[in-house]
Amino acid sequence: MALPLLSYSPSSQNQRVAGYEVPGDEQPRIYTTENTLSPGEMDTLIHVAYRQICNEQQMLASNRQRFLESQLRVGQITVKDFIRGLAVSDSFRRLVYNSNNNYRFVQICIQRILGREVYNDREKMAWSIVLATKGLPGFIDDLLNSEEYSINFGEDIVPYQRRRILPQRSQGDLPFERMARYGIDYRNKLPKSSLSGPWGPIQRADGLFTQNERFDFATFVERANGPMVAALLLPVCGIVIVMLAIAIGNQ
Repeated sequence: MALPLLSYSPSSQNQRVAGYEVPGDEQPRIYTTENTLSPGEMDTLIHVAYRQICNEQQMLASNRQRFLESQLRVGQITVKDFIRGLAVSDSFRRLVYNSNNNYRFVQICIQRILGREVYNDREKMAWSIVLATKGLPGFIDDLLNSEEYSINFGEDIVPYQRRRILPQRSQGDLPFERMARYGIDYRNKLPKSSLSGPWGPIQRADGLFTQNERFDFATFVERANGPMVAALLLPVCGIVIVMLAIAIGNQ
Protein backbone atom coordinates (compact mmCIF):
# COMPACT_ATOMS: atom_id res chain seq x y z
CA MET A 1 0.00 0.00 0.00
CA ALA A 2 1.49 3.32 -1.09
CA LEU A 3 1.73 6.05 1.51
CA PRO A 4 -0.02 9.37 0.76
CA LEU A 5 2.17 12.34 -0.13
CA LEU A 6 3.20 14.23 3.00
CA SER A 7 2.07 17.83 3.23
CA TYR A 8 4.66 20.60 2.88
CA SER A 9 4.48 24.37 2.78
CA PRO A 10 5.59 26.09 -0.44
CA SER A 11 8.23 28.76 0.02
CA SER A 12 8.41 32.09 -1.77
CA GLN A 13 9.89 31.42 -5.19
CA ASN A 14 9.81 33.34 -8.44
CA GLN A 15 7.55 30.92 -10.29
CA ARG A 16 4.77 31.35 -7.68
CA VAL A 17 4.43 35.05 -8.54
CA ALA A 18 2.42 36.07 -11.59
CA GLY A 19 4.61 37.73 -14.19
CA TYR A 20 3.73 40.56 -16.57
CA GLU A 21 7.03 40.84 -18.39
CA VAL A 22 7.20 41.72 -22.05
CA PRO A 23 8.49 38.66 -23.97
CA GLY A 24 12.11 39.05 -25.02
CA ASP A 25 15.43 37.28 -25.38
CA GLU A 26 15.82 36.91 -21.62
CA GLN A 27 12.52 35.05 -21.22
CA PRO A 28 12.47 31.27 -21.69
CA ARG A 29 11.41 30.08 -25.11
CA ILE A 30 8.42 27.77 -25.13
CA TYR A 31 8.74 24.59 -27.21
CA THR A 32 5.43 22.92 -27.90
CA THR A 33 3.72 20.59 -30.37
CA GLU A 34 0.39 22.43 -30.23
CA ASN A 35 1.02 23.58 -33.81
CA THR A 36 2.29 21.48 -36.69
CA LEU A 37 6.10 21.47 -36.68
CA SER A 38 8.50 21.09 -39.57
CA PRO A 39 11.09 18.29 -39.36
CA GLY A 40 13.75 20.81 -38.33
CA GLU A 41 11.53 22.30 -35.63
CA MET A 42 10.75 18.82 -34.31
CA ASP A 43 14.48 18.04 -34.16
CA THR A 44 14.98 21.20 -32.10
CA LEU A 45 12.15 20.30 -29.72
CA ILE A 46 13.57 16.82 -29.18
CA HIS A 47 17.04 18.26 -28.54
CA VAL A 48 15.59 20.71 -25.98
CA ALA A 49 13.75 17.86 -24.23
CA TYR A 50 16.97 15.83 -23.98
CA ARG A 51 18.84 18.85 -22.61
CA GLN A 52 16.12 19.56 -20.04
CA ILE A 53 15.84 16.01 -18.67
CA CYS A 54 19.31 14.60 -19.31
CA ASN A 55 21.40 17.79 -19.36
CA GLU A 56 24.50 18.04 -21.52
CA GLN A 57 26.35 15.68 -19.17
CA GLN A 58 24.71 12.62 -20.73
CA MET A 59 23.57 13.82 -24.17
CA LEU A 60 25.35 11.09 -26.10
CA ALA A 61 24.23 9.28 -29.23
CA SER A 62 24.30 5.99 -27.31
CA ASN A 63 21.74 7.37 -24.82
CA ARG A 64 19.18 8.49 -27.41
CA GLN A 65 15.73 6.88 -27.26
CA ARG A 66 15.16 6.37 -30.99
CA PHE A 67 11.85 4.56 -30.60
CA LEU A 68 10.38 7.34 -28.45
CA GLU A 69 11.63 9.95 -30.91
CA SER A 70 9.92 8.12 -33.78
CA GLN A 71 6.65 7.91 -31.85
CA LEU A 72 6.76 11.63 -31.03
CA ARG A 73 7.46 12.60 -34.64
CA VAL A 74 4.40 10.77 -35.96
CA GLY A 75 2.12 11.90 -33.13
CA GLN A 76 1.69 8.56 -31.39
CA ILE A 77 2.80 10.04 -28.05
CA THR A 78 2.71 13.52 -26.54
CA VAL A 79 5.63 15.57 -25.25
CA LYS A 80 4.60 14.54 -21.74
CA ASP A 81 4.91 10.87 -22.71
CA PHE A 82 8.30 11.57 -24.26
CA ILE A 83 9.49 13.26 -21.07
CA ARG A 84 8.33 10.26 -19.07
CA GLY A 85 10.19 7.89 -21.38
CA LEU A 86 13.42 9.83 -20.92
CA ALA A 87 13.04 9.94 -17.13
CA VAL A 88 12.52 6.18 -16.78
CA SER A 89 15.07 5.16 -19.44
CA ASP A 90 17.97 2.87 -18.62
CA SER A 91 20.52 5.61 -19.20
CA PHE A 92 18.75 8.04 -16.85
CA ARG A 93 18.45 5.35 -14.22
CA ARG A 94 22.12 4.39 -14.56
CA LEU A 95 23.61 7.88 -14.75
CA VAL A 96 21.33 9.85 -12.42
CA TYR A 97 19.20 7.58 -10.23
CA ASN A 98 21.90 5.06 -9.33
CA SER A 99 24.51 7.76 -8.61
CA ASN A 100 22.48 9.83 -6.12
CA ASN A 101 20.71 9.31 -2.84
CA ASN A 102 16.92 9.65 -2.84
CA TYR A 103 16.89 13.21 -1.50
CA ARG A 104 19.26 14.55 -4.13
CA PHE A 105 17.55 12.60 -6.90
CA VAL A 106 14.19 14.11 -5.89
CA GLN A 107 15.74 17.58 -6.07
CA ILE A 108 17.13 16.90 -9.57
CA CYS A 109 13.79 15.60 -10.86
CA ILE A 110 11.80 18.51 -9.46
CA GLN A 111 14.24 20.90 -11.11
CA ARG A 112 14.10 19.20 -14.49
CA ILE A 113 10.45 18.09 -14.62
CA LEU A 114 8.60 20.76 -12.63
CA GLY A 115 11.04 23.53 -13.60
CA ARG A 116 11.67 24.89 -10.10
CA GLU A 117 13.78 24.36 -7.01
CA VAL A 118 12.48 22.29 -4.11
CA TYR A 119 10.66 24.33 -1.50
CA ASN A 120 12.29 22.83 1.60
CA ASP A 121 13.63 19.64 3.16
CA ARG A 122 10.11 18.49 4.00
CA GLU A 123 9.23 18.41 0.30
CA LYS A 124 12.37 16.37 -0.35
CA MET A 125 11.33 13.93 2.34
CA ALA A 126 7.76 13.70 1.03
CA TRP A 127 8.79 12.86 -2.52
CA SER A 128 11.58 10.57 -1.29
CA ILE A 129 8.92 8.45 0.43
CA VAL A 130 7.02 8.26 -2.86
CA LEU A 131 10.22 7.21 -4.63
CA ALA A 132 10.93 4.55 -2.00
CA THR A 133 7.41 3.10 -2.01
CA LYS A 134 6.45 3.36 -5.70
CA GLY A 135 9.85 3.07 -7.34
CA LEU A 136 11.23 5.22 -10.12
CA PRO A 137 8.33 4.81 -12.63
CA GLY A 138 5.70 5.55 -9.98
CA PHE A 139 7.60 8.60 -8.73
CA ILE A 140 7.96 10.01 -12.26
CA ASP A 141 4.27 9.35 -12.97
CA ASP A 142 3.23 11.25 -9.84
CA LEU A 143 5.34 14.26 -10.85
CA LEU A 144 3.98 14.29 -14.41
CA ASN A 145 0.38 13.76 -13.26
CA SER A 146 0.58 16.48 -10.62
CA GLU A 147 -1.59 19.56 -10.88
CA GLU A 148 1.50 21.76 -10.96
CA TYR A 149 2.87 20.04 -14.06
CA SER A 150 -0.51 20.07 -15.82
CA ILE A 151 -1.05 23.79 -15.21
CA ASN A 152 2.40 24.88 -16.35
CA PHE A 153 3.26 22.43 -19.14
CA GLY A 154 0.24 20.30 -19.98
CA GLU A 155 0.61 17.57 -22.58
CA ASP A 156 2.53 19.40 -25.29
CA ILE A 157 5.10 21.78 -23.71
CA VAL A 158 8.69 20.82 -22.94
CA PRO A 159 9.44 21.66 -19.27
CA TYR A 160 11.78 24.58 -18.62
CA GLN A 161 13.17 26.52 -15.67
CA ARG A 162 10.34 28.86 -14.78
CA ARG A 163 10.99 32.54 -14.15
CA ARG A 164 14.75 32.26 -13.83
CA ILE A 165 15.19 35.94 -14.71
CA LEU A 166 13.13 38.78 -13.22
CA PRO A 167 13.16 42.31 -14.69
CA GLN A 168 13.59 44.03 -11.32
CA ARG A 169 16.73 42.03 -10.46
CA SER A 170 20.17 42.59 -11.92
CA GLN A 171 20.93 38.87 -11.92
CA GLY A 172 18.71 35.82 -12.34
CA ASP A 173 18.88 32.45 -10.65
CA LEU A 174 21.59 30.05 -11.75
CA PRO A 175 20.56 27.52 -14.39
CA PHE A 176 19.79 24.08 -13.03
CA GLU A 177 22.32 22.64 -15.51
CA ARG A 178 25.08 23.82 -13.17
CA MET A 179 24.11 21.15 -10.65
CA ALA A 180 26.45 18.18 -10.94
CA ARG A 181 25.07 14.83 -12.04
CA TYR A 182 26.12 13.15 -8.77
CA GLY A 183 26.93 14.31 -5.26
CA ILE A 184 29.96 14.16 -3.00
CA ASP A 185 28.95 10.85 -1.41
CA TYR A 186 28.96 9.08 -4.78
CA ARG A 187 32.13 10.86 -5.92
CA ASN A 188 33.99 9.61 -2.85
CA LYS A 189 33.10 6.03 -3.81
CA LEU A 190 34.71 6.34 -7.25
CA PRO A 191 38.08 4.58 -7.65
CA LYS A 192 41.04 6.84 -6.99
CA SER A 193 43.59 7.25 -9.76
CA SER A 194 47.04 5.97 -8.85
CA LEU A 195 49.71 7.82 -10.83
CA SER A 196 53.37 6.98 -10.56
CA GLY A 197 56.50 8.55 -11.94
CA PRO A 198 60.17 7.65 -12.13
CA TRP A 199 60.69 8.95 -8.57
CA GLY A 200 57.73 7.18 -6.95
CA PRO A 201 54.00 7.78 -6.57
CA ILE A 202 52.76 11.23 -7.54
CA GLN A 203 50.88 13.16 -4.90
CA ARG A 204 47.33 14.21 -5.81
CA ALA A 205 46.75 17.94 -6.21
CA ASP A 206 43.62 17.82 -4.00
CA GLY A 207 43.99 20.06 -0.97
CA LEU A 208 47.11 21.96 -2.07
CA PHE A 209 45.03 25.14 -2.37
CA THR A 210 41.84 26.16 -0.66
CA GLN A 211 38.77 27.00 -2.71
CA ASN A 212 39.31 30.78 -2.74
CA GLU A 213 43.11 30.76 -2.59
CA ARG A 214 44.91 32.17 -5.59
CA PHE A 215 47.25 29.82 -7.42
CA ASP A 216 50.93 30.62 -7.08
CA PHE A 217 53.63 28.48 -8.68
CA ALA A 218 56.14 28.98 -5.86
CA THR A 219 53.53 27.89 -3.32
CA PHE A 220 52.67 24.91 -5.49
CA VAL A 221 56.33 23.80 -5.61
CA GLU A 222 56.65 24.27 -1.85
CA ARG A 223 53.56 22.21 -0.99
CA ALA A 224 53.78 19.52 -3.65
CA ASN A 225 56.14 16.59 -3.49
CA GLY A 226 59.02 15.99 -5.89
CA PRO A 227 57.29 13.50 -8.22
CA MET A 228 54.37 15.87 -8.78
CA VAL A 229 56.65 18.79 -9.65
CA ALA A 230 58.73 16.58 -11.93
CA ALA A 231 55.63 15.23 -13.65
CA LEU A 232 54.53 18.80 -14.33
CA LEU A 233 57.87 20.24 -15.42
CA LEU A 234 59.25 17.41 -17.57
CA PRO A 235 56.66 17.74 -20.36
CA VAL A 236 57.11 21.53 -20.35
CA CYS A 237 60.88 21.20 -20.59
CA GLY A 238 60.50 18.67 -23.40
CA ILE A 239 58.30 21.06 -25.39
CA VAL A 240 60.79 23.90 -24.87
CA ILE A 241 63.71 21.74 -26.04
CA VAL A 242 61.81 20.66 -29.16
CA MET A 243 60.89 24.26 -30.00
CA LEU A 244 64.50 25.38 -29.56
CA ALA A 245 65.71 22.55 -31.78
CA ILE A 246 63.26 23.54 -34.51
CA ALA A 247 64.27 27.19 -34.24
CA ILE A 248 67.98 26.33 -34.50
CA GLY A 249 67.36 24.05 -37.46
CA ASN A 250 65.53 26.80 -39.37
CA GLN A 251 68.47 29.20 -39.04
